[in-house]
Amino acid sequence: MNSLRRFIGLALLLVLAACGASGEDELQAWMNEQRDQLKPHVTPVEAPKKFTPEPYEELNATEPFSKDKLLLVYKRDLTQAKNSALLAPELTRRKEALEAIPLDNMAMVGFMFKDGQPVALIKIANQLNRVRVGNYLGQSYGRVVSISESALVLREIAQDATGEWRERTTSLQLQEVSK
Repeated sequence: MNSLRRFIGLALLLVLAACGASGEDELQAWMNEQRDQLKPHVTPVEAPKKFTPEPYEELNATEPFSKDKLLLVYKRDLTQAKNSALLAPELTRRKEALEAIPLDNMAMVGFMFKDGQPVALIKIANQLNRVRVGNYLGQSYGRVVSISESALVLREIAQDATGEWRERTTSLQLQEVSK
Protein backbone atom coordinates (compact mmCIF):
# COMPACT_ATOMS: atom_id res chain seq x y z
CA MET A 1 0.00 0.00 0.00
CA ASN A 2 2.89 2.21 0.66
CA SER A 3 3.94 2.00 -2.95
CA LEU A 4 0.40 2.90 -4.05
CA ARG A 5 0.50 6.07 -1.92
CA ARG A 6 3.84 7.01 -3.42
CA PHE A 7 2.48 6.48 -6.94
CA ILE A 8 -0.64 8.62 -6.27
CA GLY A 9 1.49 11.30 -4.65
CA LEU A 10 3.85 11.36 -7.61
CA ALA A 11 0.87 11.62 -10.00
CA LEU A 12 -0.59 14.55 -8.04
CA LEU A 13 2.77 16.27 -8.09
CA LEU A 14 2.97 15.91 -11.91
CA VAL A 15 -0.56 17.24 -12.35
CA LEU A 16 0.22 20.27 -10.17
CA ALA A 17 3.44 20.91 -12.06
CA ALA A 18 1.54 20.89 -15.38
CA CYS A 19 -0.92 23.51 -14.10
CA GLY A 20 1.82 25.96 -13.23
CA ALA A 21 2.99 28.99 -15.28
CA SER A 22 4.19 27.88 -18.67
CA GLY A 23 5.20 30.98 -20.61
CA GLU A 24 1.73 31.96 -21.76
CA ASP A 25 2.23 35.28 -20.06
CA GLU A 26 5.11 36.04 -22.41
CA LEU A 27 3.02 35.02 -25.43
CA GLN A 28 0.07 37.17 -24.33
CA ALA A 29 2.39 40.15 -23.74
CA TRP A 30 3.89 39.75 -27.27
CA MET A 31 0.40 39.60 -28.87
CA ASN A 32 -0.69 42.75 -27.02
CA GLU A 33 2.48 44.53 -28.16
CA GLN A 34 1.89 43.56 -31.81
CA ARG A 35 -1.74 44.64 -31.67
CA ASP A 36 -0.74 48.05 -30.32
CA GLN A 37 1.86 48.53 -33.09
CA LEU A 38 -0.50 47.60 -35.94
CA LYS A 39 -2.41 50.60 -37.28
CA PRO A 40 -4.70 49.76 -40.26
CA HIS A 41 -4.57 52.14 -43.23
CA VAL A 42 -7.98 52.79 -44.83
CA THR A 43 -8.14 55.04 -47.89
CA PRO A 44 -11.04 57.47 -47.68
CA VAL A 45 -13.89 57.16 -50.18
CA GLU A 46 -14.15 59.93 -52.75
CA ALA A 47 -17.08 62.27 -52.52
CA PRO A 48 -19.72 61.63 -55.25
CA LYS A 49 -19.62 63.81 -58.34
CA LYS A 50 -22.25 66.48 -58.53
CA PHE A 51 -25.02 65.75 -61.07
CA THR A 52 -25.84 68.60 -63.42
CA PRO A 53 -28.97 68.03 -65.52
CA GLU A 54 -28.91 69.01 -69.20
CA PRO A 55 -31.95 70.74 -70.67
CA TYR A 56 -33.68 69.31 -73.79
CA GLU A 57 -32.68 71.76 -76.51
CA GLU A 58 -33.29 69.92 -79.79
CA LEU A 59 -34.81 72.63 -81.95
CA ASN A 60 -35.57 70.58 -85.06
CA ALA A 61 -36.43 67.31 -83.35
CA THR A 62 -40.02 66.22 -82.94
CA GLU A 63 -41.15 66.33 -79.35
CA PRO A 64 -41.92 62.86 -78.06
CA PHE A 65 -45.58 63.61 -77.22
CA SER A 66 -46.47 65.90 -80.10
CA LYS A 67 -49.28 65.31 -82.62
CA ASP A 68 -46.71 65.05 -85.44
CA LYS A 69 -45.04 62.11 -83.73
CA LEU A 70 -48.38 60.38 -83.23
CA LEU A 71 -49.26 60.93 -86.90
CA LEU A 72 -45.99 59.31 -87.99
CA VAL A 73 -46.70 56.26 -85.84
CA TYR A 74 -50.28 56.09 -87.13
CA LYS A 75 -49.10 56.23 -90.77
CA ARG A 76 -46.54 53.49 -90.11
CA ASP A 77 -49.23 51.31 -88.55
CA LEU A 78 -51.49 51.87 -91.56
CA THR A 79 -48.69 50.86 -93.94
CA GLN A 80 -48.03 47.71 -91.94
CA ALA A 81 -51.75 46.86 -91.94
CA LYS A 82 -51.83 47.34 -95.72
CA ASN A 83 -48.76 45.15 -96.12
CA SER A 84 -50.22 42.45 -93.88
CA ALA A 85 -53.40 42.57 -95.98
CA LEU A 86 -51.15 41.91 -98.99
CA LEU A 87 -49.64 38.86 -97.33
CA ALA A 88 -52.67 37.40 -95.48
CA PRO A 89 -54.27 35.62 -98.49
CA GLU A 90 -50.88 34.18 -99.44
CA LEU A 91 -50.41 32.58 -96.01
CA THR A 92 -53.82 30.86 -95.96
CA ARG A 93 -53.65 29.12 -99.35
CA ARG A 94 -52.13 25.72 -100.04
CA LYS A 95 -48.58 25.91 -101.45
CA GLU A 96 -47.79 24.52 -104.88
CA ALA A 97 -44.85 22.20 -105.58
CA LEU A 98 -42.74 24.76 -107.48
CA GLU A 99 -42.84 27.24 -104.58
CA ALA A 100 -40.22 25.24 -102.70
CA ILE A 101 -37.62 25.91 -105.42
CA PRO A 102 -35.78 29.24 -105.78
CA LEU A 103 -36.27 31.15 -109.05
CA ASP A 104 -32.52 31.02 -109.63
CA ASN A 105 -32.80 27.27 -110.21
CA MET A 106 -35.52 27.66 -112.87
CA ALA A 107 -35.20 28.40 -116.57
CA MET A 108 -37.97 29.09 -119.09
CA VAL A 109 -37.14 26.87 -122.05
CA GLY A 110 -40.34 26.84 -124.06
CA PHE A 111 -43.76 28.30 -124.81
CA MET A 112 -46.95 26.78 -126.23
CA PHE A 113 -50.71 27.09 -126.26
CA LYS A 114 -52.85 24.40 -124.62
CA ASP A 115 -56.65 24.68 -124.75
CA GLY A 116 -56.26 28.26 -125.97
CA GLN A 117 -54.21 29.28 -122.90
CA PRO A 118 -50.50 30.17 -122.95
CA VAL A 119 -48.29 27.64 -121.16
CA ALA A 120 -44.62 28.13 -120.26
CA LEU A 121 -42.21 25.21 -120.04
CA ILE A 122 -39.95 25.59 -117.03
CA LYS A 123 -36.84 23.44 -116.64
CA ILE A 124 -35.74 22.53 -113.11
CA ALA A 125 -32.89 20.02 -112.69
CA ASN A 126 -33.45 18.30 -116.07
CA GLN A 127 -37.20 18.07 -115.50
CA LEU A 128 -39.80 20.01 -117.52
CA ASN A 129 -42.81 21.56 -115.80
CA ARG A 130 -45.83 23.23 -117.40
CA VAL A 131 -46.84 26.53 -115.85
CA ARG A 132 -50.02 28.52 -116.55
CA VAL A 133 -51.17 32.00 -115.56
CA GLY A 134 -52.24 31.86 -111.90
CA ASN A 135 -49.69 29.22 -110.87
CA TYR A 136 -47.17 30.02 -108.13
CA LEU A 137 -43.36 29.84 -108.51
CA GLY A 138 -40.38 30.55 -106.27
CA GLN A 139 -40.02 31.17 -102.57
CA SER A 140 -41.34 34.75 -102.50
CA TYR A 141 -45.04 34.01 -103.06
CA GLY A 142 -44.56 34.57 -106.82
CA ARG A 143 -47.77 34.26 -108.88
CA VAL A 144 -47.63 34.03 -112.68
CA VAL A 145 -49.35 37.14 -114.07
CA SER A 146 -48.64 36.74 -117.77
CA ILE A 147 -46.90 34.42 -120.19
CA SER A 148 -45.57 35.49 -123.57
CA GLU A 149 -43.35 33.83 -126.16
CA SER A 150 -40.25 35.41 -124.66
CA ALA A 151 -40.92 35.73 -120.91
CA LEU A 152 -42.99 34.72 -117.93
CA VAL A 153 -43.95 37.58 -115.54
CA LEU A 154 -44.44 37.02 -111.79
CA ARG A 155 -45.90 39.19 -109.03
CA GLU A 156 -43.91 38.49 -105.85
CA ILE A 157 -44.46 39.58 -102.27
CA ALA A 158 -41.14 39.88 -100.43
CA GLN A 159 -39.74 41.63 -97.38
CA ASP A 160 -37.48 44.61 -97.90
CA ALA A 161 -34.52 45.64 -95.71
CA THR A 162 -36.81 47.29 -93.13
CA GLY A 163 -38.90 44.13 -92.75
CA GLU A 164 -41.96 45.50 -94.54
CA TRP A 165 -43.72 43.41 -97.18
CA ARG A 166 -43.52 44.86 -100.69
CA GLU A 167 -44.98 43.77 -103.99
CA ARG A 168 -42.55 43.49 -106.89
CA THR A 169 -42.55 42.20 -110.44
CA THR A 170 -40.06 39.57 -111.61
CA SER A 171 -39.70 37.73 -114.88
CA LEU A 172 -38.11 34.61 -116.29
CA GLN A 173 -36.78 35.13 -119.82
CA LEU A 174 -36.87 32.41 -122.48
CA GLN A 175 -33.47 30.72 -122.62
CA GLU A 176 -31.99 28.47 -125.23
CA VAL A 177 -30.86 25.18 -123.82
CA SER A 178 -27.85 23.46 -125.36
CA LYS A 179 -27.90 19.68 -125.52
